[in-house]
Amino acid sequence: MKTFEDLIEEVQKPGLCHHCGGCVTFCTSINYGALELSEEGVPRFADREKCIECGLCYSICPEIDELHEETCKVAGWEPPMGRVLDTTVARAIDPVIRGKATDGGVVTALLVHMFDRGHIDGAIVTRQAGPFERDPWLATSRQEIIDAAGFYMDRSHGMKHFGHDYSTYAPTVQEFRPMMQKGLRRVALVGTPCQIKALRKMEALGIIPSDSIRYSLGLFCSGNFLFDAKEKEELKRIGGFQWEDVVKINLRSHLILHLKTGEKKMIPLDKLDFMKRHACHYCPDYSAEYADISFGGLGAEEGWTTVITRSPVGRAIMADAKGKTIEMFDFDNVTDKAAAIFSLIKAASDRKKIHSRQMHDKLLKCRSA
Repeated sequence: MKTFEDLIEEVQKPGLCHHCGGCVTFCTSINYGALELSEEGVPRFADREKCIECGLCYSICPEIDELHEETCKVAGWEPPMGRVLDTTVARAIDPVIRGKATDGGVVTALLVHMFDRGHIDGAIVTRQAGPFERDPWLATSRQEIIDAAGFYMDRSHGMKHFGHDYSTYAPTVQEFRPMMQKGLRRVALVGTPCQIKALRKMEALGIIPSDSIRYSLGLFCSGNFLFDAKEKEELKRIGGFQWEDVVKINLRSHLILHLKTGEKKMIPLDKLDFMKRHACHYCPDYSAEYADISFGGLGAEEGWTTVITRSPVGRAIMADAKGKTIEMFDFDNVTDKAAAIFSLIKAASDRKKIHSRQMHDKLLKCRSA
């Protein structure tokens, strides 16, 4: 039986930990209390004596290959990039939601719709905590869900750090514990591919608190990025802009910086490797393959969201919200657009899988040297 000690050796020390919080969340949810997150977001022992060496923290980790078949079964995963029932483009009908959203506001619109219909009691999302930084948040009202939308700059100097880095990553899974403390039993989770996979592994094991997560909404992810002083200075040089002129940031096939003047600076993602979190280089999942529905901007027109429906639950969510809180892009006059969008996503997915495999191969060579 492998334990948290093995996670330290196999995942943390090589720099593969995604800081998703799954191991700590389970340990604290069942009141073992052996693990905690450090100020830097790194799982560690809170009290080694309380560890019963159950091995569940090891099995939950999205970087560990255990439970692969069981996890695929829970999510209905199919090769090469997860089950795909439908690929489409949509946006929120509400102009307020669209105005706050990074893309078309579909995630926010769906969450609001489910909340208004009484399908969920809350949603685990992220909200802006400072420039280039989002923190996990358990939203339990309609307005809190809407307030969490978007990825904007904050001009305030009251910057709040999670760890020592300004980063686009937020350890969303850690909000499972507040969810349980509030007694919420019907919650939607919005997360990155690694966070969704950690949830699915909990579901495969049949352990709390995964039973309270009714819907998993995944985000396309080419990687999460650091925005500390060194990275900001280099990005400014590459893009030829001043940070005080930036009002909004978006990630699609490029990093898009919206300036006060209305100008957009487009920086290809392949020029941002120096900013990418180390663990993200080892992740093979671009399109949140284990989610009920996956969302991103790739392939969609500006102001719209690309949507991959993956499960019957996801299909039901979309069907119920269609024409009420979300509107669908009109494909009638655009031949094969849906197929072209899917091809773009598939190509991005393939690139990330190849890069992940190459990085793991390099790591194995270094270990054996």
